[in-house]
Amino acid sequence: MNKQFDSGLMWFRRDLRVIDNAALCLALAACRQLHCVFVFDRDILDTLPRADRRVEFIRASLCELDVALGQLSGKAGVGLIVRHAVASEEIVTLAKTLQVQAVFAAHDYEPQALARDARVRGALAHVGIVLHTCKDHVIFENREILSKTGTPYGVFTPYKNTWLATVTPQHLRHHDATPVAQALVPRPEGLQQPVPTLAAIGFEKTNLSQLKIPTGASGGARLFEDFFERMDSYHETRDLPAVKGPSYLGVHLRFGTVSVRQLAATALQRQIQGSRGAAVWLGELIWRDFYFSILANFPHVAQGAFKPEYDAIKWEHGKHADSLFQAWCEGRTGYPLVDAAMAQINQTGYMHNRLRMVAGSFLVKDLGIDWRWGEKYFARHLNDFDLAANNGGWQWVSSSGCDAQPYFRIFNPVTQSEKFDADGKFIRRYLPQLARLPSKVIHAPWTAQALELQMEGVTLGQNYPAPIVAHAAARALTLQRYAVVKKHQAAT
Repeated sequence: MNKQFDSGLMWFRRDLRVIDNAALCLALAACRQLHCVFVFDRDILDTLPRADRRVEFIRASLCELDVALGQLSGKAGVGLIVRHAVASEEIVTLAKTLQVQAVFAAHDYEPQALARDARVRGALAHVGIVLHTCKDHVIFENREILSKTGTPYGVFTPYKNTWLATVTPQHLRHHDATPVAQALVPRPEGLQQPVPTLAAIGFEKTNLSQLKIPTGASGGARLFEDFFERMDSYHETRDLPAVKGPSYLGVHLRFGTVSVRQLAATALQRQIQGSRGAAVWLGELIWRDFYFSILANFPHVAQGAFKPEYDAIKWEHGKHADSLFQAWCEGRTGYPLVDAAMAQINQTGYMHNRLRMVAGSFLVKDLGIDWRWGEKYFARHLNDFDLAANNGGWQWVSSSGCDAQPYFRIFNPVTQSEKFDADGKFIRRYLPQLARLPSKVIHAPWTAQALELQMEGVTLGQNYPAPIVAHAAARALTLQRYAVVKKHQAAT
């Protein structure tokens, strides 16, 4: 490719790696000289708690990226310019200071990010600088996967079938920056500061290191290598929260410390070789693309139900609803699997995927709480929070989203516990006060004899709560609450 620009600026955002980075390769190929920047965006960070694992994860990953850029170029002084400012302003200022002709970045898809990029594009154009963006975070984006009638899919299975029929090696190709890495130039004088400390940007250390969550591209690579050994059995282990079944790559996909193309290519190859586990895991990556497609083509989901008739549901409100929601947030529902799941997210910033469905269903269909409350709670606490997937998951459990199943699918938290944590290992890990209970009653302690509870050190209402709702009664109330949807569907 002929060099189009004398000087350019690579803006890292959700792609914190040099390996298989589409935007970085595009920038290197297009520019004779390339600078690299990351902005700790105050528009985002100023709204966060001062102890946030995601900020610590990003900061650690930037330290690794800074070194990787120097190693890629083979030159002294090459690295990452890191700023703490309002990104939509700082990128324009830095581009003018460096006198570049172009800024490069990977596509971002969330409404706030789209608005930011529109402001940056306009401000850069005003001073004669172009903004080039390209796809990197997903395999297929926006309207690349459409039905035969040319419309976006609203149901997953046909989307998945078309995705699999469409994908080619070109979609999954590796972007190698090595042949064009000489375009990287040392940071100019005055911009050579190291990656700032957490304290310098107003944040505190968290328990990220104690949780042993690996950061950076090297951390993502280690996790994927470990998962590769378990991938073939993924279909058997994925729903068991006490078993090491998932890949745990969610946070790395969120911040681009792994390449989704590499993951999908590996899974697809294993599927071709007959691995059922790889096929199921590839389906999870396709779900991820699907939810990004939904957000792009049906942007109203960011505020309301994918199926508008579900916005007519009357949720619980007032002090009673606040009390129920607080009990759910704090893991005080009296249903051990739900409470253990909430303990997991509160302590670690992670929740097992099966438990996201169980805990979500309980909030919406047992407690009658608006799914948006849970969506916001997860957005604050999940290390791997991604608006598209989080919104899609919550709308799935509330039946207001892209789910072919009817609204009367309501998870029973006890039978889910008995099925997926039969021996109560996960419950015992996160609810130690129940650890001595036998497996036959640990899923529903209120069914045990009083003497049995006493002998095992459990007092309902004291060191573990009694159930805040009766599931059967809550289910009946939910069916009444959703009756308005049934009436609307009948009328149409």
